[in-house]
Amino acid sequence: MPLKESHVTQARHAAAPAAAPQPADTAPTRRRRRRSRRHAVVFTVLLAVSVLMALPFVELLISSLRPANEMTSDTWLPSVLDWRNYADAVTVIPFGRFAGNSLILAGVNALLTTISSALVGYGFARLRAPGKNLLFGLLISTMMVPQIVTLIPTYLLFANFGLVGTYWPWVLWGSAGAPYAIFLYRQFFSSFPKELEEAAVIDGAGRIRIFVQIFLPLSRPLLVTAFILAFNAVWGDFIAPNLLLDQSNTTLAVGVGQGYVNDKGFPLPNLLAGGAVLYLIPVILLFLAAQRSYIRGFVNSGLK
Repeated sequence: MPLKESHVTQARHAAAPAAAPQPADTAPTRRRRRRSRRHAVVFTVLLAVSVLMALPFVELLISSLRPANEMTSDTWLPSVLDWRNYADAVTVIPFGRFAGNSLILAGVNALLTTISSALVGYGFARLRAPGKNLLFGLLISTMMVPQIVTLIPTYLLFANFGLVGTYWPWVLWGSAGAPYAIFLYRQFFSSFPKELEEAAVIDGAGRIRIFVQIFLPLSRPLLVTAFILAFNAVWGDFIAPNLLLDQSNTTLAVGVGQGYVNDKGFPLPNLLAGGAVLYLIPVILLFLAAQRSYIRGFVNSGLK
């Protein structure tokens, strides 16, 4: 009898399913856990920074919809949403004319800056000349000079040539290129293989043809990046238009910054907030339309 029970017990143990093996705490598993924790920490930090950076814009949106009698209120949200602020912001100042001036000025300057910077960057990257590195270093060092330092000499220079009150200063600035855009182009064009140029030279192509037909088409993301940077620089500039232009042809930045005042000269903060929101829309739309090429331009530029 005991022998039979022993056989039955053994049979039951044999028929029972084997316990699932516990995963071993191996080195790859620990590395994946640490990587997951790092990703969670990085995501949390980036989310917190994004929220902090978005708060001023959210406050601007709320202020643009706040009634005039509640601009000094302690409450964060307005009691009612006053959409008339946007309509008044467009009618109190010649908003359309100022916006057209800004679009023309920023568009022409950005186009000229994009092409001229690409040409200069190509020269620094692909041509050989004595003192080229020294000249490039001097060019890059100009990025450390604040605009306020050269403001008065620039005004005197343009005034002597009779260019104050015209758009010619922006045309000249755009034709001279931008140091940061030249740096991006130089880094990008330096990564091209020499065989590409040698094959084009064998086919009888000159420097200009190589630049136009080979280098420019391959640098489309960087062209978009340089255009957006130059456009935003002119669109958001308040000092130069305020100094060099008059009221008839000034830009939207000056109009928004100085136009929203009442009969006694006191500012109208609700209209100023509404005008500022409308002022930001073209820049936001431009970035949303070209964000992929904009990001790809920085990635392909090879910042070394």
